[in-house]
This record gives sequence, structure tokens and C-alpha cells, in this order.
Amino acid sequence: MTAFLISLAILIVGYIGYGYLVDRLFGTSKSNDVPAYTKRDDVDYRPMATWRVFLIQFLNIAGLGPIFGAIMGIMFGPAAFLWIALGTIFAGGVHDYFSGVISLRMGGASLPEIVGSELGNGIKQLMRGFSVLLLMLVTAVFVVTPAGLLSSMTPDWLDVTIWTCVIFGYYILATLLPIDKLIGNLYPVFGFALLFMAVGLLGVLLFGDEKIPVSFADGFQSRNSSPIFPMMFVSIACGAISGFHATQSPMMARCLKNEKLARPVFYGAMVAEGIVALIWAAAAVAFTHGYSELSDYLAAPGHSPGSLVHDISFKWLGSFGGILAILGVIVAPITTGDTALRSARLTVADFMNIRQKRLWPRMMVAFPLIAVVALIMLIDFNVLWRYFAWSNQTLAVFTLWAISVYLARKGKPYIISLVPALFMTAVTSTYLLSAPTPEGFGLDRIVSLAISGTFTLALAIVFFKKKA
Repeated sequence: MTAFLISLAILIVGYIGYGYLVDRLFGTSKSNDVPAYTKRDDVDYRPMATWRVFLIQFLNIAGLGPIFGAIMGIMFGPAAFLWIALGTIFAGGVHDYFSGVISLRMGGASLPEIVGSELGNGIKQLMRGFSVLLLMLVTAVFVVTPAGLLSSMTPDWLDVTIWTCVIFGYYILATLLPIDKLIGNLYPVFGFALLFMAVGLLGVLLFGDEKIPVSFADGFQSRNSSPIFPMMFVSIACGAISGFHATQSPMMARCLKNEKLARPVFYGAMVAEGIVALIWAAAAVAFTHGYSELSDYLAAPGHSPGSLVHDISFKWLGSFGGILAILGVIVAPITTGDTALRSARLTVADFMNIRQKRLWPRMMVAFPLIAVVALIMLIDFNVLWRYFAWSNQTLAVFTLWAISVYLARKGKPYIISLVPALFMTAVTSTYLLSAPTPEGFGLDRIVSLAISGTFTLALAIVFFKKKA
């Protein structure tokens, strides 16, 4: 329990202290113009209540990653708690905050435009394709998963195919309609379900009879056959840092009423997601009573992270609470998938200079993307998830480097983004080199570490030479 409480305290105190410091160093101001007013079109650019913007941002980024990723990640041991807490404060929060606040300063620019302005036109073109592909992967992943969960809770005639069509139809509407019509009205309801889940499970962990068998005194070695570096830092993505988040922050930057709201919305939503991830990591190992027991549970026939979520929710929260908690878990990926597709539309529209005020141009951009997503959904889910996990963290690397260049160019303390940029560069390059083919190059672990270390050092040298 002590390890859990320490990690929870790091997240709360980190938001209050380090989040304030980051915002102060950047220098946000209420008096600066924001795109919600300067570019208002009442479709994508529209000022909205801060609580609505926060909930949209939170639900956008809180897909299955902080739940399923945390469940799988806790099998690495106590190090998972520290990565969720420290990664959220010093990497994920910084990443999400700056991708949002820089977009504010650039008139609501999408991520590829932000990265391209700092890293060059060649990187901009690469990022345009890479980010749109990732967004379509996210959309596909977060159609299949909630469809499966819903089919397990409903009559047999409401099978996966039916739910897939229903969810995909909703995604199309959420992509095409003005942001305040569907997303802005439904997200508060969805947010209640997700927050109820987190608060309910936290109450059981703090005041119930459940014991969390995680102690920092037991050491930080991996509790499974996979090495902590780089595997844990890829497995626990959305609960600590996720490149996908940087595609969502610019979308919400178009709805903020002033710059001073960037910290509670962007940094705050990331911390809220870190807390959700921490709760689910603790719940998983407490419910099964240990690391090996959790591994055995997931390895049993018919078991999965989804079934564990179901069992924990109903046993700990009762029927009513369990249903709300399950709905929260279903809602989380749906509210990520819909805005992923919407963000893909905005990204393509930005680099093709197609104004999105009228419905017809929105349809012209969205329908080809929808067709590609439908094709991607035919790929095996396990393959999709593996490539999503790697590409997600790679996108975070590009974003952190762009942020570091931006801060250096503006004469601001770039070290706050440079350190996580270097760390995540080492993580993703080591993973890509050592992962088995065709996902990676299948190199020896020591060789992979040596190459990734050299590559990371080389990038650091280039950065400091260019800065000078």
C-alpha cells in the first residue's frame, strides 16, 4: 500500500508543483489571442466551457492504454508504479502541455505542422503521413475492442459485427458534426462513468480489505521474463506518455478561451490519466493477490485484461457500480476512437488547405480516411496493437524533440523536454532494434542497447551544436 500511496502523492504534488513550474517558465497569458476566437468557425474552432474541454481532452487520451496497459505493465513489478508516476509528471504531462500550448501560439496548428516548423520540411512531410496513419490505427483498434466488450454484455443477436457497425457509425457522425453538437454533449455523461469507476476502485483500495502486494523494498527487477528496459516503457504508454496525445491537444487548443487554461486542461488531463493507470495497476495485482497469480489469470483460457476488468468491477463495486465501471471502460476507447478520426480529418485538411466550415469539404476529407480505417480493421487485432504501441511512442519522440527545439529557439529552459526526449529516443530505438521480426529487427539485446545509446548520444550532440 505504501508504494501505491507514494506514487499517488507524486502525481498530485507533481501536478501542483512541477505543472505550475512548467507553465510559469513557458509564460502563458490571459491577454494573448487564442484561435477559438481569432479563427472561430463554430465547427472545429469554438470557445467552450473549460470543464467541457477538460473532459473531452481527458476522454480523448484515456483509451484502453491506461487500463489494459497498466494491467499488463504491473507484471514488471514495483517499477511500473514509479514509471506511471514519474513518467506522467516529467514526460507525459510536459509532452501534452507543450503540444497544446504551442498549438495555441500557432493558431491551432495540427501536430505535423508544429513538428515541421521546428524540425524542417522533410520531417513535416514524414509526420503528416505518420500521424495520420497512427490516428487511423487508433480508430481501428478502438472500434474492435469496445465492440467485443459490448457483445459480451448484450444478447447473442447483438454480436461483434453489429456493435462494430454501430460504433463505426457513431465515429463518422462525431467526425463530421461540429464539436459542440455530439462530442460536447455526450462527453460529460461518459466522463461520469469513467470517473465513477476510478473513484470507486480507489475507495476499495484505500478503505477496503484488499491488500496491494507491491513494495519498493522488494526491488525493481522485472517480475516477468521481459526486461524492464525497454519493454515496460512501451507496455505502459498512455498511462505515462503517449504520442497520440499530441494529436489531440491541438484539437482542444482550438476550443480554449485563454492560454492560462492550458495547464489544467492539457497537463491536468494527463495527470488524471496517470491516476487512472495507477489505480488499475494496483487493482489488478491486488485482486489476483500477486504478480505470478496475475500472470496465471491472464494466461488461463478465455481470460484477458477485459475479463479481469469485468471481474474486478462487479466483485468490488457490485452490480450497479460494476455496470457503470464497465461502461466507463467501454466509453474510454470509444471517446478516443471518435476524436482520433476527427483529428485525422483536421490534420489532412490543414496540410491540404481545405476549409472545414461547410459539411461537403468535411465529407470530402473524411470519407477516404473512413474507407482506409475499414480496411485496417480487417487486420488481426494483435498485430494492430503491436504496431500501435511502437508507433505511438515513436510519435512522442518526434514531438518532444520539436518541443525542445521550439523552447531553445525561444530562449526558454529546453531541459524540461530534452531529458524526456533523450530517454524516449533510447526506449523506442532499443525496442525497434530488439523486437522480433517483422515488428522489429530482432537484434541481440546488448547490441540493441549499444546502437540505441550511440544514436541517442549523437542526437544530443547535434542538438547542442545546432543550438550553439
